[in-house]
Amino acid sequence: MFRQMLRSKIHRATVTGAHLEYEGTLTIDEDLLDAAGILPYEAIVCSNLNNGERFMTYAIGGRRGSGDVVLNGPTARKGAVGDQIIIFCYEYYGEEEIKRHAPKIVRVDDKNRMVDGPAKR
Repeated sequence: MFRQMLRSKIHRATVTGAHLEYEGTLTIDEDLLDAAGILPYEAIVCSNLNNGERFMTYAIGGRRGSGDVVLNGPTARKGAVGDQIIIFCYEYYGEEEIKRHAPKIVRVDDKNRMVDGPAKR
């Protein structure tokens, strides 16, 4: 049996832009994607701490070191610049893998800079 578990998350990222007329997804600074182990076009779930919205989309890489976290296309309706979101990425694990599994937690400041690097819980 496989169970879906949290693989990684970017905790309390600040939305830096919202572009409704884009093809749709979430742009994330590539440094943050790398730290969380999230690949471009990988499925992610986002939770908006300001308005309670929760939505599924996919990640695309933003400019390295920019701190970009941009809601694009329909996701632009799920939040506003300045909102804080949590970005989750899940994976399926077998029973033996779960015993040693610990998700990567990437904590960021209000400029989306890593505050303590990727932590394993």
